[in-house]
This record gives sequence, structure tokens and C-alpha cells, in this order.
Amino acid sequence: MEILESILGPLRDGLYAVMMPVSDFIWSYILVYLLLGAGVWFTIITRGMQFRLFGHMARVTVTARGAGEGVSGFQAFATSMAARVGTGNLAGVALALWIGGPGAIFWMWVTALVGFATAFIESTLAQVYKHRNEDGVFRGGPAYYIERCLGWRWLGSLFAVFLIIAYGLAFNAAQSNTIAQGMNGAFGIPNWLSGVVIAILAGLVIYGGLKSVARTAEKIVPVMAIAYLLVALWILIANISAVPDMLSLIVMSAFGLGPAVGGAAGYAIKAAMENGIKRGLFSNEAGMGSTPNAAAQATVKHPAAQGLVQSFGVFVDTIVICSCTAVVILLSGVYERLLSESAGDSIEGIQLTQDAMVDHLGGFGEIFIALAIFFFAFTSILANFSFSSVNIEYLFRRHAKKAVNVFKVIIIAMVLIGSVAELSVVWDFADLAMGLMATTNLFAILIMGPIAVSVLKDYERQRREGIKEPVFHPSVLKRPELVDDDVWPVKEAKS
Repeated sequence: MEILESILGPLRDGLYAVMMPVSDFIWSYILVYLLLGAGVWFTIITRGMQFRLFGHMARVTVTARGAGEGVSGFQAFATSMAARVGTGNLAGVALALWIGGPGAIFWMWVTALVGFATAFIESTLAQVYKHRNEDGVFRGGPAYYIERCLGWRWLGSLFAVFLIIAYGLAFNAAQSNTIAQGMNGAFGIPNWLSGVVIAILAGLVIYGGLKSVARTAEKIVPVMAIAYLLVALWILIANISAVPDMLSLIVMSAFGLGPAVGGAAGYAIKAAMENGIKRGLFSNEAGMGSTPNAAAQATVKHPAAQGLVQSFGVFVDTIVICSCTAVVILLSGVYERLLSESAGDSIEGIQLTQDAMVDHLGGFGEIFIALAIFFFAFTSILANFSFSSVNIEYLFRRHAKKAVNVFKVIIIAMVLIGSVAELSVVWDFADLAMGLMATTNLFAILIMGPIAVSVLKDYERQRREGIKEPVFHPSVLKRPELVDDDVWPVKEAKS
């Protein structure tokens, strides 16, 4: 063992020495500003679609059902939400509050508002350039539209590799670890046993393919999201007299007028902005390039329809679910008590959320959070497989089935390993892979954004003409020959 450590130790240290500065630079100085800037730009060129069409996108999301042999619009929405709504909604928000103060929540909301437009652009592009698979489910996403539209398969392949490393390997191990820790803390279940149960349950779903993942997500995601919302609403109503002060604290702290987390007001504003923006971006994943892989699977009549559905997902994830966590924490006595006793100390985000829920609901709160962790993380594992599988097929086109079958075994292995292992190196490597993945996708959609805008204009034009369900016609594109005619056939179009 000592010999092995003597070999792996220097290798690990060398990897960290190279990897961490690059990862920190990408996340701290490039991605946050690139994601936020792209969101503002897409909001401008879509003429504020998230504000103009909010009511319509909510209706389209609720009614996006029925897809024959394929995946319905709502199932694709549920799959993407399974990835978005994970343990980060419980732990990440708590950390943003602790490091950035209550003002971080305000900037999280602002980030989500511009993220609507980014999510629409990338998901619409995924729909336009998708292709039909032999199993009846469409395939598409950043790797596909980068190659189709820009002609750069090498860049599409790089994106696919980055996504597989982050979502297919590391994030699944981390989600499994989170479930195991939660089950051990609440019920005393050994980590290895939780890992075995998760692996069996995940295997039953993923061996059924993408349709199985979509059907499972469709059943679990709405239930878990509504349950979490109802508990947060009960806490809100039970503490209704404190709500005005809480809202005032959030807004004032966002501009350095509340309690300064670092002493100076200027630092408080900076901390609130940075942590709120990062939390919003990491949670709703708008622009990251992950959710378009689910969006492309939907069987719809017009790409913009699924773009609107995925845009609504940003609202559900950040404005609703993340805000629920903020409400639970800020309306408890735990946050203020920790602030007075342990200001400046590092904390575990999930522990703050658990303690706050226990403060409100007693023993039931601890059990509820443990169950929420299980379902949030479990469905994330399923969605991560779905995203990764699409990109495995992209890389190994001639041997797609064999490659996916091998990958399923690897997924199960990562779930088992993750439940009992310390994965700090793998997690840090995943952060780097995710950063490179997001940078690649943003570069592409900033070039291709006008295509999605033309598709939106066509959708809105048909609605103004009284067509309730607009039908996509490839001729609205400058280069319609890049679109698969068996996906968007001209003969089905309506003028």
C-alpha cells in the first residue's frame, strides 16, 4: 500500500498542480461572466422572450404530453429537471447564503431571469438539428448541432468527452455518495448497503433505455418537486409575519445595505453577487450544454415549443426550488444563530439545510430532507446517464449499442464506488471538465443564436395567424439542407 501511495501520491499532486489553477481560472474569470453575458445578449435578441411568453411557456409545459413511440415534451422536461434539481438545490443554496449572505438569493433570481433565454436558445438548436434513432427516440444536443451547423466534429467530440467525464462518471459517484451519507445520518444505514440498493434501482431503469429514464423521471420529478414546494409553503405560511423582513433583508443585502458578511459593504455586494450568480448558473444549468441532450429527445411539432418548455425549467429549478431552500433557512433560527456563533467558519451546506428543516419540523424535518436527498440525487443519476448515453452514441456511431452497454456497467460501478469512497480528486476533475464543456457550448450557441431567433419568430408568426400548434418548416432557415428531412419533412409543413 505504501509503495502504491508513493507512486500515486506524486501523480495526484502533479495533476492538482496543473488542474486546479486552470479550473479556478475558467470558473472564476471566464464562465461566470460568459454565462451571464450570454444570457443578457440572448434576452435582447429574443426581445425578452422570458417576460413576453412566460404564461405561454407554462401552458406548453403542462400540456406537452403524448409522443407515440417517442419521448413527449413533458418527459423531456422531466428528464432535464431530474438533472437540474439535485442535491445542489439543498446544499448549494445554503452555501451561497453562508458565504454571500441573504443578498446572494437576489442575484440568484436575477441570474435565472436571464438564464431563461439561454436555455431557450440551446434547447431550440438541439431540436432543430436532432436526428431520429432506430429505437424511435430522437438524439441531439451540443455535440450534434456543433457538427451539423458549424461542421466541426472535432469540437463536438471534445464536448462529448467533457460531458461524459463530468456527468457520466464523477457526478454519478458524487450523487451516490450524497445519498449514502444522508441515509446513514438519518437511518443508520451502512453506506455500502445504500450503494447496492441505488445501483440495483438505477440498473432497473437505465437498462430500459432512454424511454425508461424519461418515464421514470416523468413520475418522480413532479412529485418530489411539489412535495418540497408544499413543505416550504407550509413553513412560509407558519412564519408569515416574518416574511416582509426576510424579503427586505434579501434585497438590502444584495446592495450591501444588510449585514455585511465580510465587514465592508463593498465586499458584501461582491460576495452576494458572485455567490448568487454562481449558484443560479450551476443550479439551472442554462448554457452549460447538458439539458439540450434531453430537449432533443422530445417529439414536438416545432423546435421552439420544446425550447419554451426547457426555458420554463429554469423558473422551476431556481425561482421555485432554490427559493424554497432559502425560505426554509432564512425563516429558521439556525442561520442567525450560526452567524453569531460561527461567522467565518466553513460549513457543510446540506447540514445547514437539515438543521433549518429540523428547527421548523422537528424529527420529521430530518427524515424529509433525507428522503428529498434520495429522490433528488437518484433521479439526477438517471438523467446523467441519459445525457451521457447520447454523447457515447455520438462518439461511437458504428458501435453505439456496444459502447452504451459497456457504459451502463461503468455507471453502475461508479454508483457503487461513489457510495463508499472519498472522491475529491474525481470531483475536482469533473469541475474542470464541466467548465470546459460549458465554454465549448457557449462559444457555439453565441455563433448560432440567430438561428434559434429565426425559429422563434416563425413560431410566433404562426401563433399570430391563429395556429394553436405551430408546425416547423425548415425553409425558415438559411441552410435548410443541414436539417434531417425525416425529422422535419417539408411535406408536413404549413405555411
